[in-house]
Amino acid sequence: MSLINQTSRSNASFKPSSRRAETSRVYAHPLPIIFPEPTYKFLGLSLTRPLNPHCTALFDPLTRSAWVPSSGDATLLWQRGFFGKGDLSRSEPSWLARQINARKMKGKALTSEEITAKRRAERKQFKLDRAKAIAAAAAEAETAFNEQGRVIAPGIAPDGTRIIPSAATWKPTSAPMPSEKSPLDVAPDEEEEMEPIQDLEHLQLSLQEAFFLVWALDCLSILHPQTNVSFTLAEIWNTFQNSHIPSLVPQPNAPSPSRFDNPFLVSYVAYHHYRSLGWVVKGGIKFCVDYLLYKRGPVFQHAEFAIVVIPVYENPEDQANSPFKLQNAEPFTWSWLSTINRVNSQVQKTLVLSYITIPAESRVSPKVLSSPACFAHYSVREVVLRRFIPARMRD
Repeated sequence: MSLINQTSRSNASFKPSSRRAETSRVYAHPLPIIFPEPTYKFLGLSLTRPLNPHCTALFDPLTRSAWVPSSGDATLLWQRGFFGKGDLSRSEPSWLARQINARKMKGKALTSEEITAKRRAERKQFKLDRAKAIAAAAAEAETAFNEQGRVIAPGIAPDGTRIIPSAATWKPTSAPMPSEKSPLDVAPDEEEEMEPIQDLEHLQLSLQEAFFLVWALDCLSILHPQTNVSFTLAEIWNTFQNSHIPSLVPQPNAPSPSRFDNPFLVSYVAYHHYRSLGWVVKGGIKFCVDYLLYKRGPVFQHAEFAIVVIPVYENPEDQANSPFKLQNAEPFTWSWLSTINRVNSQVQKTLVLSYITIPAESRVSPKVLSSPACFAHYSVREVVLRRFIPARMRD
């Protein structure tokens, strides 16, 4: 049983804005599969079939990922479950929208990445303005003391108002209008003559996300990078495991001995575990962890939990004879643990150590590795780690 089950939403009532309502409408479905309202029932059973889309991706052995070249499939997989990331974007595949915005909208309709960049620029400008105000107030106080011999409170005007801006009172100054005619400022007839922008971005799925869509949801097909022939499930199973075998040039679908401690299997066990609990699972390399867990998705709120996957061998001899050097399989130092915990606590995330027990080869026959049925022999244990802050945890 997981220690971090989905919690109920806050009881605080608020009036959703039009932007929030539109976001909820666009991202209403948590998975690509849609279960419509039952229209026909027979003996209490619904005869309405679920709507299961079928998307296509191309396996890339060098990046250990699957590429979704179709913009329609990429939009569907992102809006229904937040699968993958745009290769030319931070998260949501929005490169084409940014290019269209820069050409036609003249920056009026901002994308999520542009909004983030604008906020960061405003935050940087606020820090610069505040530093200048502090330096000016200190110089004024020192001048008043040297010339008049009186002590004044720095940053306080004679009428008692604060001169140094705060985050609540500071307002960004509007950017000056360019004097020269911008290349984007074109006449309507010139806009019609512009060539359409070709979408150069594709959705990049991790192997864990791709296999979840193939095996658990059956809504994705993986194509061979050379022949463009669709893989079977058995071929995908072997190919994804082979991609983690140390070699100079990974060969798709090449025969290789299977092991329970294959990095793909260990990471997928953790990914499938949290996806099955309803969490949106994204990569956490930005915060030095393996996964980040979102309640609904990145467009709604920040991640609540940061997951560190720790493999644990049931039989220590399997680790000694393994060709893989799994990350975090060796005992880690307290300084490393304190560093990871501090990084995530500063961004309001709870650190979770997810222990994946790797079954012993002496107990379980390696023949079960021929299919995903081997996942039943793995187990997941969780330890929630929190920083002890004496000032906040006195009780």
